[in-house]
Amino acid sequence: MQSLKISLKVKEQILSKENMKLDRNTYKFTDKGNLGNIALVVGIVGLAASAVGYIQDSHQFYFSYLVAFFFWISVALGALFFNLLHHLTRASWSTAIRKLTESMMSVIPFMFVLIIPVLLGMHELYHWTHEDVVATDLVLQQKAPYLNIPFFIIRVVFYFAVWSILTFALIKNSARQDIKHEDSILARMRKYSAPGMMLFAFTLTFASFDWLMSLEPHWFSTIFGVYIFCGVFISMLAFTIIMVRYQNGQGAFDGIVTVEHRHTLGKLLFAFTIMWAYMGFSQYLLIWYANLPEETFWYLQRWEGSWRTLSIILPIAHFGLPFVALLPQAAKRNGNWLLMMAFYMLLMRYMDLYWIAMPTHSPEGINYSWMDISTMAGIGGIFIWLFWRKYTSGAAVPVNDPGLKVSMEYVN
Repeated sequence: MQSLKISLKVKEQILSKENMKLDRNTYKFTDKGNLGNIALVVGIVGLAASAVGYIQDSHQFYFSYLVAFFFWISVALGALFFNLLHHLTRASWSTAIRKLTESMMSVIPFMFVLIIPVLLGMHELYHWTHEDVVATDLVLQQKAPYLNIPFFIIRVVFYFAVWSILTFALIKNSARQDIKHEDSILARMRKYSAPGMMLFAFTLTFASFDWLMSLEPHWFSTIFGVYIFCGVFISMLAFTIIMVRYQNGQGAFDGIVTVEHRHTLGKLLFAFTIMWAYMGFSQYLLIWYANLPEETFWYLQRWEGSWRTLSIILPIAHFGLPFVALLPQAAKRNGNWLLMMAFYMLLMRYMDLYWIAMPTHSPEGINYSWMDISTMAGIGGIFIWLFWRKYTSGAAVPVNDPGLKVSMEYVN
């Protein structure tokens, strides 16, 4: 099968825009804008401020950093899942945004560097790392073969190795396809995606156990990994919607990513918001109905002080309001409304992660710190800079993918 090129008619339509920023032949950006540079400055300033915060209060720093780190790696991991799903299902509608999501997941190997502070702060984050505590706690003694520092670090290396190998394999073959289309390249990416999907499910589940659930090592939930996955995919969808809208505003995506694509992204955001609520309620219902002290204490802790207010607000703000706001078809096709909801859902994702992690640090109630902002800005700035640098370094779309023309003509 010969490579299917973009038709001349559609190509002329795209390039006729006055504010077009893609080269006529290569589809590379001729003007990358200032987003990357601004993000880098914000990232450096945020990390520098966080370093000052570490000197002042290291305990607060580590918890703030963990929440911020997991928030941003969620976007990258969600993009990895999206690309695995794209190739595995041979989807065509998502071809037009494939380079965008590939650039998001390309940040994963760099996030391995950014997790180092979490590893350095294990003693302050996870009380199962305290030998004196384990010595007097029968439950932690039983869990010690799994919850110990050497094995924890080995698992972190394993998770990032799996994610980085999958990322490298997909991006490398995508780059080959940009040079020349061959059916074997698409077949190879599908071949990687099948076992990759299973490895992704396994590694994300255990990473969520390790990095978040083990903050309270006495508590356990077999549905926690699925709950976190829903949040991971919501984060990626929201970030993608924002980037698509930004590109449309610059004219770069005109004729490539249309209202039909935004509509589908909106439907996915709506669907996974419902799925997040379903998983969260299922977890709560089963634990509360069983009424086992070793499980219910986790929710009781989040019913103390000001955590009670957040526990009430979270299901309403993360599910109730988005459900109503995204239910109408017109809402998912309105670019400005969908953009606002994407920013809102990222805020809700942060709120959810904060609710999961911070009661361990401040059980008496919410104690929001300026380091919660500085760590988010620091890691987020570096994340967006790396993403933008990758995205603007090559073709903005997979020009030789036979599904591109179909994607550009996609109608819901």
